[in-house]
Amino acid sequence: MSPVARALAFQRRFSSSSSLASEKKKWDAVVIGGGHNGLTAAAYLARSGLSVAVLEKRHVIGGAAVTEEIVPGFRFSRCSYLQSLLRPSIIKELELERHGLKLLRRNPSSFTPCLDGRYLLLGPDAELNHSEIAKFSKKDAMTYPIYEKQLEKFCKFMDFLLDSPTPETRHGVPSLSGQLKDKLQKSAFWSRCLQHVYALGQKDMLDFMDLLLSPASKVLNNWFETEVLKATLATDAVIGSMATVHTPGSGYVLLHHVMGETAGERGVWSYVEGGMGSVSLAISKAACEAGVHILTNAEVAQLIVNENTGAVTGVALADGTQVHSSVVLSNATPYRTFVELVPANLLPEDFLGAIKNLDYSSGTTKLNLAVDRLPQFHCCKGNLLEAGPQHVGTIHIGSESMEEIDIANKDALIGLPSRRPLIEMTIPSVLDKTISPPGQHVINLFVQYTPYKLLEGSWQDPTVRESFAQRCFSLIDEYAPGFSSSIINYDMLAPPDLEKEFGLTGGNIFHGAMGLDSLFLMRPVKGWSDYRTPLKGLYLCGSGAHPGGGVMGAAGRNAASVVIQDTKKSN
Repeated sequence: MSPVARALAFQRRFSSSSSLASEKKKWDAVVIGGGHNGLTAAAYLARSGLSVAVLEKRHVIGGAAVTEEIVPGFRFSRCSYLQSLLRPSIIKELELERHGLKLLRRNPSSFTPCLDGRYLLLGPDAELNHSEIAKFSKKDAMTYPIYEKQLEKFCKFMDFLLDSPTPETRHGVPSLSGQLKDKLQKSAFWSRCLQHVYALGQKDMLDFMDLLLSPASKVLNNWFETEVLKATLATDAVIGSMATVHTPGSGYVLLHHVMGETAGERGVWSYVEGGMGSVSLAISKAACEAGVHILTNAEVAQLIVNENTGAVTGVALADGTQVHSSVVLSNATPYRTFVELVPANLLPEDFLGAIKNLDYSSGTTKLNLAVDRLPQFHCCKGNLLEAGPQHVGTIHIGSESMEEIDIANKDALIGLPSRRPLIEMTIPSVLDKTISPPGQHVINLFVQYTPYKLLEGSWQDPTVRESFAQRCFSLIDEYAPGFSSSIINYDMLAPPDLEKEFGLTGGNIFHGAMGLDSLFLMRPVKGWSDYRTPLKGLYLCGSGAHPGGGVMGAAGRNAASVVIQDTKKSN
C-alpha cells in the first residue's frame, strides 16, 4: 500500500462528531483541536495513563499542518509547508519515524534569482556557500560561517527554553508545601538558565541580547555587505508577520534559520513525504497507539463551566452533544479560546482585555499551485524537464534587497496588497514523488504582504483575489519566463480564509505575533504563561502559548507535562 493510501485509510478510522461523545463518559482530558500541538499533548497525556479525547472541527486532522488534495491528483501542504522546528525530543519519544514520518532533506536549501542574471544558492554545504557568496563578496564568504556558528551557539541556549514550561508565578497555591515546591521548581529553572548564560560567556550573551532587541536590518548590516545575501537571510526575520526588516526585535526570528534540525543536523529544513499532514498523521498514530480517541467533524461551540466552583466540566459541541471532563486543553488561538468559547462574565476583565488586545494581524497569503512543468529561471541553464539545484530549496522571489522587503511592507501598512510581493516558493514534488502526477508538480507560494482588511475592496471579491494571484504569477514570470502558462489550477488562502478555514484569528499563522513583548513569560499574556488559565481545569496548548508558532510541538508537550503534574496533585 502506498504512503498516500495508508494515510487515507488511517484518516477513515477517526470517529465522526457524536459517535464517542454520546457515550456520556467522563474523560480524564479533552483536547480542543486536532492540530499538531493538540495531538502532541494528547499523546503525552495518554502515555501517562489518562483517557483522552481530541475534538477536531474539520473533516481532517492536522490544523495548519495538513495535506489536502484540492486539485485532483495533487496533494498540497495547504498551510505550513516545511519541517525543521519539530522538537527532536518529540520525534524520539513518540517514535514518529516508526509511525511513518519520513523527512526529505533539502540541499541546497535556498535559491535567490536576480533580474540581472546572477543568483545565490545556500545550504548545509559549507563549500557551496563559500563559492556562491564569493561571487558577490569574498569578505562575506569568509564571514558567513562565523555568522552561522554564532547563531548555533544561541540556539543551544534556546533549546533549553523551548523544551521547558515557563517559571510562571502560580495562582492560588493553597498549601505551604505546594508553595515551597513551586519555589523550588522555579529556582531549579533559573539555576539551569544561569548555567547556560555562564556557558555562553559575557561577550556572546551581549551579542545574543543585541540580536534579540535589534532590527534584522541592523544585525545583517553589521555582518554583511552583499544586498542579495542580506535580503535572503532577512526573509527569515519577517516570515508570517506584518513586521519589516527594520522592526526592533525582528532579529530574534533570524534564529529560526538555524534553530531547527533534520536528523540531528542543525539548520537543515526538510520536506515531509506526503506533505505536512504526514507530521500530524504520525503524531496521531502515536496518540491512538497510546489510547487517544480522535473525533473529526466535532466542532466545539462552548466550554461548560460549573457556576458554583468556576471549574471546567467539559465542552458542548455545535450539534448539542456534551463531552465531559474536568480537564480541557485548547489548541485554538487565545482569542478563540477565551473570547469565543468561554461563556461570558467568567474571566477577569483585565485578563480578557489583554487577550483581546493581542496582535493577531497577518500579512500572509498562501497559494498552492498545480503546474505541468518546472519553472525555468533565466539566470540558470539546464534541462527543461529535470530538476536542478535551483528547484530543491526555498526560492526567494522579489527579495533582492532589504529595501524591497521594506517597500512591500509599507504597501500593506496602508491597506494595500504589496505591489511587488515578497514570495517564498517551494516545489516539494521535486523530492517527494507521492504528491503529484509524474512530470507535474506541486508548488507552494508563501506570499507577503497582504493585510486582513483592504483599503479598497475585499478578499471575498473574486476579482480582487484573481488580481492579486496574477500579480504574484507575473512577478515570478520576470524571473522564470512562461511560469504563468504552466499553472493548471491553484488554491488561494488570504488572511480571512486562514481565519475561517483553520481558526487562525486574523489569519495569523502563529496564533499571535512573535514580538519580544509576546514571548516566554509574556505569552499569551503577562502572568499566564505556564499553560494554566484563570478557569480551573482549562489549559492552553497551542501556538498562542510558550514558545510560540511554527510546527514545533513544544507547546503541546510542555502543556501536557503541566497537566500531568496538576493531575497527580489532585489525586
